[in-house]
Amino acid sequence: MVGIRRPFRPCAQRRPASDQSALMGAILADATNLGLGRMAESSRGLTLSRLRWTAEWHVRDETYLSALAAIVDCHTAHPLAAVWGPGDTSSSDGQFFRAGGQGEARADHNARYGTEPGVLFYTHVTDRFTPFHTKVIAANAGEAAHVLDGLLDHESELVIREHATDTAGAVDHVFGLCHLLGFRFAPRIRDLNERRLYSLSPLDSWPTLRPLVAGPVKIRAIEENWDETLRLAASIRAGTVSASVMLRKLAGFPRQNSVARALREIGRIERTLFMLDWFDDPDQRRRTGSILNKGEARNALARAIFFNRLGELRDRTFENQRHRASGLTLVTAAMTLWNTVYLDRAVRHLRGSGVDVPDELLAHVAPLGWEHIGLTGDYLWGEIDKPRERFRPLRLHQQSRDA
Repeated sequence: MVGIRRPFRPCAQRRPASDQSALMGAILADATNLGLGRMAESSRGLTLSRLRWTAEWHVRDETYLSALAAIVDCHTAHPLAAVWGPGDTSSSDGQFFRAGGQGEARADHNARYGTEPGVLFYTHVTDRFTPFHTKVIAANAGEAAHVLDGLLDHESELVIREHATDTAGAVDHVFGLCHLLGFRFAPRIRDLNERRLYSLSPLDSWPTLRPLVAGPVKIRAIEENWDETLRLAASIRAGTVSASVMLRKLAGFPRQNSVARALREIGRIERTLFMLDWFDDPDQRRRTGSILNKGEARNALARAIFFNRLGELRDRTFENQRHRASGLTLVTAAMTLWNTVYLDRAVRHLRGSGVDVPDELLAHVAPLGWEHIGLTGDYLWGEIDKPRERFRPLRLHQQSRDA
């Protein structure tokens, strides 16, 4: 079992939280958007003072990140998770959550999501359905700048090789930085027929390609700024500066920065190669669509969990909004692991009974269901002290009736 309590320790101390019930209550209060006050009212034996003390001392951005990494590593190592993907592919997408008014921190308008203000929870998900990073961004902010943050800032043992996004993340600078940092960027681009290719040489020998090519790549811009571009990539990889900060700064110059021009040209080369692969390789198109669909399915689970206060963020500080997003991601990852463990037990029982359950069929079963989990009602934290090795019995009624 995952030691979820160990990462939640006070600053400069190695001992984890001793009040496990209060810790779980504080995390669930963030994940369900219930808040500590309502959680105290809905829990037997928990008081508001215990929840507040535990949240102030143990719940921080870094403890959430470490706890999420522990769940992700446990799920990635589970044998059943291998049927859903190799574990080296991921996707990211922003999920809009309304803010309960215009005065909330970082609550902005985006016509794509309607007229009400809100924020985006930008989450990275593996091809095995596990979310491994999340951050809060403004609703009207560009998602492309945040693609690389999740790939570089997570604490899990994941080694991501290929990453997919929708059209919002498909910009040339991201293509260029992903290449320099060792990631294959594979977005699903809307209106792909309107995008133009770039060439390294004149097209005199291929006149039929001229309508498809916007122009030549400016190799001189790459050569003149190659050292600075590599220095930027090394700084981002080392964690000296975040990719989102640098991408925003490079895009904010009144006149385009020389490093930004070099990145754009590198990105044009990578985007051209990717588009040619996209046209030629059906497996690439299916793989990108599949991982993006897994992220959408995970968003549905997150929406179901984040149901209190009408699913609206009503926190006045950006820190509390980050805690809401981190708690929600942690609980969705825990539910994914829970479902995977019980799906594995059910599959082993069926196979032991002589039922043929091929892995090809299991690949289409997602561990994201929540109908069997009671999200509402009173929380009985006394059950948390029961032995961790105890499993709930499998439901065998349908099988016995069929027999």
